Amino acid sequence: MALTTVQPGYLAAAAHITHVAHVFALVFFILILVWVLHFRGGAARLHSDDPNLIFNVHPLVMSLGFILIIGEAIMAYKTVPADKLLQKSVHLLLHLIALGLGILGVYAAFKFHDAATLPDMVSLHSWLGMLTICLFGLQWVFGFVNFWFPGAPAVTRALLVPVHKSAGLVVFLMTVCTAETGLVQMDTAPGAESRVINFTGLFMLLFAFAVSVSVALPRVY
Repeated sequence: MALTTVQPGYLAAAAHITHVAHVFALVFFILILVWVLHFRGGAARLHSDDPNLIFNVHPLVMSLGFILIIGEAIMAYKTVPADKLLQKSVHLLLHLIALGLGILGVYAAFKFHDAATLPDMVSLHSWLGMLTICLFGLQWVFGFVNFWFPGAPAVTRALLVPVHKSAGLVVFLMTVCTAETGLVQMDTAPGAESRVINFTGLFMLLFAFAVSVSVALPRVY
């Protein structure tokens, strides 16, 4: 069987794009921390007399779980220097952690609405968020059943890999779109806080772009 030759330039790009993604991820998370801790007074426990402190848990855990950890899970097959079984384990576990944080983030949003006596599920952000977390849960179950336990036959798995890979990237990009709509609906006056929010959205988008490119480029062995 003839082997397909991968150009060295593509290999170099695949080797370095994940490092670029990590830089974008670090800047993005630092900006989230600055916004939540400095401008919004911190993220309290889910039980507080100040509804805003309850709300702050939402962007913090959603950014960590549904943006950063999902992105790292997608890149695990490129970044984890181990055999494929360990890479798959890391991929599965990181997505499970992300799902748990996502559920916590959704709970924090509903908790905030209850404390502030606000109606639920009225914004585009909330609609996209609920749709995304449901699709993500289905995607995780689909991957677990077919690729982990009990596992589909090898021929079926080979057919499902591109479907699973594409669907996972779509769901990830949906999380980014959802988070961007959440930032847009923040009612802040022009100034330092609004600039931090804008840069947060920018670096989140750059991170998503880098993750997407890393998926498209060939894996380096």
